[in-house]
This record gives sequence, structure tokens and C-alpha cells, in this order.
Amino acid sequence: MRQRFAALLFAFLLPAAVHAAEVTNSEAASGLKETLTRGAELAVDQLGKPNGFLGDARVKIPLPDSIRKAEKVMRKFGAGKYADELIETMNRAAELAVVEAKPILVNAVKNMSFDDARAILTGGDDAATQYFRRATSADLTAKFLPIVKQATAKVELADKYNDYAGSAAQFGLIDKKDADLDQYVTKKALDGLFLMVAEQEKSIRQNPVATGSALLKKLFGG
Repeated sequence: MRQRFAALLFAFLLPAAVHAAEVTNSEAASGLKETLTRGAELAVDQLGKPNGFLGDARVKIPLPDSIRKAEKVMRKFGAGKYADELIETMNRAAELAVVEAKPILVNAVKNMSFDDARAILTGGDDAATQYFRRATSADLTAKFLPIVKQATAKVELADKYNDYAGSAAQFGLIDKKDADLDQYVTKKALDGLFLMVAEQEKSIRQNPVATGSALLKKLFGG
């Protein structure tokens, strides 16, 4: 049993070569938690900066589907500035909110059970990301939403949306209806965060020593 957890960690971190002859369960558990924490922190740092969302096509938040369908036509009628303002404001709000994710993700790692760790080690390539999604989505949503609302209120996003939607409705392009854009931005911010967490997980699996972890260097060599 002493080497069981360590063996699972080796499988998670392949193709890195194991350097230490023996690794305790405690070291293996610490190694896993350290790698997951580092991956989560890197994902947050990547998104929680100017243009973290807006400047990255993979996570950039677009207009809601009902508005996006009319976007190209609306630009022809000179209403493109509304779309641009909406898109920038939504993405700036996400960049502000995602910064708050770090302690929540780190806490999820600290509270990870042995069964959770084993499921990550024996699961698919995104097993850790799925764990984070299950363990943190509710808390992240509760944390993000007020920040998004505050950010959008400062620039009167609701008014800009109403202006844009109203103009589109005049041309019969969309039905003007109430839409909770704050909820939409919050959901998209979560989607972007977990996408980046998944990319960090993939990178860690491929090259754990590149994280700069002293423990991982001990376990798997420099």
C-alpha cells in the first residue's frame, strides 16, 4: 500500500522518468496536489490580466447567440459600435472576476480526498479539470456574479445592450426580450477558466518537471 499511491502518481505524470528509487504516499500525494495547484494558478494568472479573455480567441466571450445572429447585418447599419462595446465590457468583466478563482481552486486541492486523487490519477486526460468543475463551480459562480454585475454596471452594459437590441429589433432581426447578460458572462467566464485549467493539466501530464516544482524534480529528476 505504501507504494500504491506513488505508482498512480507515476502513471499520471508519464512520460517523465522516475528519478527517486522510493517515494512515500505522503510525497506522492504532495506531488499531485502541488501540480494541480500550480496548474490552477497558472490558468487564473493567464486569464486574470488585461486581454486575458478579450485577446485570446479560445476564451473570448462573444455576444449571446440571439444577438450574434444579427451582428453582421447590424454593422452594415452603423450599429457595430454597440457590439464592440458589449464584447469588450463582457470580457473585461470576466477578467476581473476570474482573479477571485485562485483561492477557491486551491482550497479544492487542499480538501481533496484520497478517492478524489485516485480518480484523477486513473481517469482521463481531463480528470483533474472535471474534479475542479464538480468541486468549485457553485462557489465560483457565487463569487464571479457580483463582480461581473459591478463591472457591467459601471459602464452601463444593460443600457448598451438595450440600445443594441432595440436597434436590431427595428430591423426585424431579433426579438427584443429580457436577457440576463451578467449570468451569461459569468457562465462564459467559468467555461474559459476550465478550458485553461484543462490546458494546464495537459501540459503537466506531458512535462511535469517544467512546472519548476522542487518536489517533482526530486521525484522525476531535473
